[in-house]
Amino acid sequence: MTILAVVRHGPTHWNETGIVQGRSDIPLSETGRALVATWQTPAEFADYEWISSPLRRAVETATILRGTQPATDHRLVEMNWAEWEGMSLPDLRAQMGNLMKAWEAKGLDFRAPGGESPREVQDRLRPFLAERAGAGIPTVMVCHKGVIRALYAMAVSWDMTDKPPEKLHDNCAHTFRLESDGRPVPHMLNMPLTTPGA
Repeated sequence: MTILAVVRHGPTHWNETGIVQGRSDIPLSETGRALVATWQTPAEFADYEWISSPLRRAVETATILRGTQPATDHRLVEMNWAEWEGMSLPDLRAQMGNLMKAWEAKGLDFRAPGGESPREVQDRLRPFLAERAGAGIPTVMVCHKGVIRALYAMAVSWDMTDKPPEKLHDNCAHTFRLESDGRPVPHMLNMPLTTPGA
């Protein structure tokens, strides 16, 4: 059994102002860097291999947490929102109507025009997960909300047509057990990275 821990990057200015990021390479905001500097990862993560999405917000987050720049893997990049990237959520809702209803109607196959679906994110994650399981090396993966949701959906057989069995919170780490073929199984979810009162 191999443990995979996942951490979402800290906030960017686009996160803070409700702009769709996707693969746009936006750095952490000053507020985001300050927040990540307060996070404390579980002690056992110090012995794990750290791998990040190549996008700056993920690399910065991993570097602050680890103290050294991580290895990167293009398969961990955020879901491609294509022509919706750079749009504000209110503008997107004006164009789409009820965005959540539109997503839930298609679930894993919901896709921005010219973009990528959660199912396609899962397809690019599977070889990465199989490699990690085959190597048997505990790993911390610093990535993005869309990637984490796709991984969680794979782990619990959630088709994204309704609410998730358990909501995954930001400012938390989530761990999964990888079976020998790389299939993820939830281990410990919503492990806070901030201490009470921080």
